[in-house]
Amino acid sequence: MEQRHLGRTGLRVSRIGLGTLTWGRDTGEHDAADQLKAFWDAGGTLVDTADVYGGGEAEYLLGQLVERLVPRRDLVIATKAGSVLDPSRRFDGSRGHLLAALDASLERLGTDHVDLWQIHGFDPHTPLEETLKALDAAVSSGRARYAGVSGFCGWQLAKAATWQLGAPDIRTRLAGTQMEYSLLQRGVEREVLPAALDLGIGLLPSSPLGRGVLTGKYRHATPADSRGGSEQLAAFVEPYLDEAASRIVDAVVTAADGLATTPLEVALAWVRDRPGVVAPIVGARNAQQLTAALSVEGLSLPDEICQALDDVSAPVHRYPDQDWSTL
Repeated sequence: MEQRHLGRTGLRVSRIGLGTLTWGRDTGEHDAADQLKAFWDAGGTLVDTADVYGGGEAEYLLGQLVERLVPRRDLVIATKAGSVLDPSRRFDGSRGHLLAALDASLERLGTDHVDLWQIHGFDPHTPLEETLKALDAAVSSGRARYAGVSGFCGWQLAKAATWQLGAPDIRTRLAGTQMEYSLLQRGVEREVLPAALDLGIGLLPSSPLGRGVLTGKYRHATPADSRGGSEQLAAFVEPYLDEAASRIVDAVVTAADGLATTPLEVALAWVRDRPGVVAPIVGARNAQQLTAALSVEGLSLPDEICQALDDVSAPVHRYPDQDWSTL
């Protein structure tokens, strides 16, 4: 699998990442092991997790599999901290919480460092410079090799990245930002992606298959064994089952038919090769699903297909979006 630099750093990652959101909850040890082995065999290196995935079980399960199945040196392990199960706040970006969470993550992962440590979301109740100092402390202590953020909107990302670049000998630059991005969700193109491109930050798209909708499996009905058919995740999928999304899915299916490939590969190849994108993060129920996604490595979409998909899925830009003066 092709390797790409994450932002303006020396960190190289596979251009498809393995997501572990369901590990330890819906995905058990056997399926997780099969996925990790298939991913590694395909040349994949970037494995993304978080301290809250499965209540910590995703990190623990990954830690159990590393070395037993795949050498630690062959993986780029990325995790996140800051998301909290507190009804009064979604994120805790305080230095104390973040560094304690990192120590707990390292213990669950069974390693002395993570390759990429990400702040899971913006905390409006904590000064941003305090949150960012936790990243500096993690990198300077060797517990994290590189730092990034997740879920930051455009101004938040630009402020954080600029602050870090203001003292390059003291502060660690942001290597990456993780955001939802797909043909069904192109909102990052308004402000986040322009900021990332300008500041040398690599984008790691989450839900690159539109929460599974871009595979085409919801075109006629909701499969009982799908996320849309589950009580826990139906609300997660439902926003992408409207008429506008249906038109985009139909275009993806048409493109796939013309290229003699699958809608999954078309949708994934489109987002993988967008400007600023480093590695879409793909989650799967089993190794068979993951292998289907990894087969995208051999596909490059023709320019006319990309343009057609761009046109049918184009987000509405209005003042004061980036490049508003051309509207």
